[in-house]
Amino acid sequence: MSTFRSLQAYNYRLWAAGALVSNIGTWMQRTAQDWMVLTELTHHDATSVGIVMALQFGPQFLLLPLTGWAADRFERRKLVFVTQATSGLLALALGLLTLSGHVQLWHVYVFAFLLGSASAFDAPARQTFVSQLVGEAHLGNAVALNSTSFNAARMIGPAIAGLLIAKIGTGPLFLLNAASFGAVLVALALLRRDELHPSHVSARRGGLTDGVRHVWGRPELRAVLLMFFLIGTFGINFPIYISTMAVSVFHVGAGQFGLLSSAMAVGSVSGALLSARREKPRLALLLGGALAFGASLALAAVMPTYRAFAVALFFVGLATQTFTTTANSAAQMWAEPSLRGRVVALVLAVSNGGTPLGAPLVGFVADTLGARWSLAAGAASGFVALAAGLYVTRHKRAGVTAR
Repeated sequence: MSTFRSLQAYNYRLWAAGALVSNIGTWMQRTAQDWMVLTELTHHDATSVGIVMALQFGPQFLLLPLTGWAADRFERRKLVFVTQATSGLLALALGLLTLSGHVQLWHVYVFAFLLGSASAFDAPARQTFVSQLVGEAHLGNAVALNSTSFNAARMIGPAIAGLLIAKIGTGPLFLLNAASFGAVLVALALLRRDELHPSHVSARRGGLTDGVRHVWGRPELRAVLLMFFLIGTFGINFPIYISTMAVSVFHVGAGQFGLLSSAMAVGSVSGALLSARREKPRLALLLGGALAFGASLALAAVMPTYRAFAVALFFVGLATQTFTTTANSAAQMWAEPSLRGRVVALVLAVSNGGTPLGAPLVGFVADTLGARWSLAAGAASGFVALAAGLYVTRHKRAGVTAR
């Protein structure tokens, strides 16, 4: 089947174009924010980077009773419009504060939490909105192409950010990110509403327990939840890994720091495109992705040079994207349509909401034992996730489609 079949739909093409521009801006801001915290607001304090990550992803868990329900209850196009506009205004405010010369570490903490709160409502609504753009038949392909766009932006954004930080500083990058949200807002406004597919809006008000009960009753969904928690909490802490390796091990500047993120993104794009060719997520691929994640991070931890580390990051990106795209597709396609928003919100909350626990801990490991040991801790999460997934799904054959 065609890798890019979802792009045949006008609405999805328009959405994908706007999302790519916005994602590039988001990755530029993330790179600038990590660099500012690590080198301008602290003296190479990886724990502070971990705290920023914790505050940015923590709301996914704290607001879980509301976010999934909102994605299933309200019109998703309007909800995404509001959350994207809010994120753009917050990026604008942080940029103006930085350019004024008054930004402090606690300001970054506050904005990270506010942006995380907007993203907590945005993520499940945006991910499930894809089914309205392409319908059920091409949902898996559209989810994978969304991941391709996100990781293409991860490839482009940090590289641009690294060059711009060296020339104009971090503040202007926040303003560029604010402007990039306009692309998504314009795309949402121009969608052909008569071509949108039904959204299975739920009329029930208290639905989180329904989502939990649904996931708990399905071994394959339980595996997605548990494995995503382990890898999301203790493994996907790339800002810490890459920034500390760049600064404390290889002693490179902002430009080379950005290129490391781009090197990993090349692998992520490759993984997303391979996933886009598959019609449905498979349990065997979910388990294999966890194994590859652990092995690739272990390889990266022992790389002796900057270039070798960059090559290893390609395989980290490939493995990470294989796992996350399979897990995200599974969460949508294996769930009942009327509960999809709540299931996706639950998976996102568990995977990202564990960051307040994992990111500061991994940052502490990097500060006390060294950057390479933080990578080793991340690798261990992949191997433990594999074991957990095998245990939960021990009565299912790993090679068959779950639905």
